[in-house]
Amino acid sequence: MMPRPVVKALRQWTAGVGLLWASLLLAGSAMAHSSSNSYLTLSAADKQLTLRADIHWRDIDLIFDLDSNRDGQITWGETQSRSAEINTWLAQGIQLSASGQICTLGAPDLQASQHADGTYLSAQWAASCSGMADVSSADLTLRYGLIFAQDNLHRGLLKVDFPGYQSSALLSPERPEAQVSQADSSALKVFGRYVVEGVWHIWIGIDHILFLLSLLVLAPLQPSRQRVTQWRAAAQARPVVLDVLAVVTAFTVAHSITLGLSILKWLEPSADLIEPAIALSVVLAALNNLFGWSALKRWRLAFVFGLVHGFGFANVLLDLGLPPSALAAALGGFNVGVELGQLAIVLAFLPLAWWLRNTRFYRWVVVAGGSLAIVVLGLFWTLERTGLLA
Repeated sequence: MMPRPVVKALRQWTAGVGLLWASLLLAGSAMAHSSSNSYLTLSAADKQLTLRADIHWRDIDLIFDLDSNRDGQITWGETQSRSAEINTWLAQGIQLSASGQICTLGAPDLQASQHADGTYLSAQWAASCSGMADVSSADLTLRYGLIFAQDNLHRGLLKVDFPGYQSSALLSPERPEAQVSQADSSALKVFGRYVVEGVWHIWIGIDHILFLLSLLVLAPLQPSRQRVTQWRAAAQARPVVLDVLAVVTAFTVAHSITLGLSILKWLEPSADLIEPAIALSVVLAALNNLFGWSALKRWRLAFVFGLVHGFGFANVLLDLGLPPSALAAALGGFNVGVELGQLAIVLAFLPLAWWLRNTRFYRWVVVAGGSLAIVVLGLFWTLERTGLLA
């Protein structure tokens, strides 16, 4: 019989792991769709500074409830009828300043525009910044705060296209301001910004997290011809570490390949195909855990579906329309960030899995129960992303 302190500690760990799985799965149902993005552009032609913001109509509707006749469709007429309120909202959420002085934006020109994921409201301003002689050498600051209160995963994707240089930045609730200057467009600073975004993308991408955990969950167990729930705990740490290293390396190499190919525009599969494929990879990785001795080698599965996930990572960067001068730095930084985020997940999960590997709880609840729950969630995502689930 186990000593009482050990039993108590085991119960606490059990509750913790159960809470972890529950929180991941609940978060997953809340994040089945990619979070929304707005597209911001700063440009200068004939010495006129122009700011443009493209905001998805569904986000505008979230704020203003535009469907006044309740027919399930948002029309341009319904949007125009609320233009005064929309202009006020835009003015409160977007601010441009030069050398600490707020620029005058005035009333925007509102239009409808099409992007790959639907119709957007485009607002364009001719900015007037007092004391600014040359836009290319100006020290500008763009502050963006739209949608963040409604969706903390929302991002503002900024593209800077000036005669002297090009740059980009991602604006978020944690980083709502972007500095726009030649100094801030250096390769090193672009690299650093995208390292942070790569880490963040992994941590908020519940589909990527569950795919990775599905590939890691069997690592602390010793394969046998018995059912997975009967596999013995691994006796030594070295084979476990090598197994995890093989999985992570295969995934890293694969997604790096397709991330690069996609960014270089050598391969450009549609997001309508990639997003359901990522969801399906989660299903198959979790199912593979239940096949026991007949299961595919997990590192091979990681490589094959890592190719698919690489296209998903690329879609985040392609949304920015990165200029060639920032491409290598952004691509390298984002990839490093993805690896750091992935490593953090491994370091958080593996010691806990190693500690619990001798318990029936680990085999039945974490491996079997967790894999089945991920299958259900992955199927839900797959159906939703293919439009089969309204």
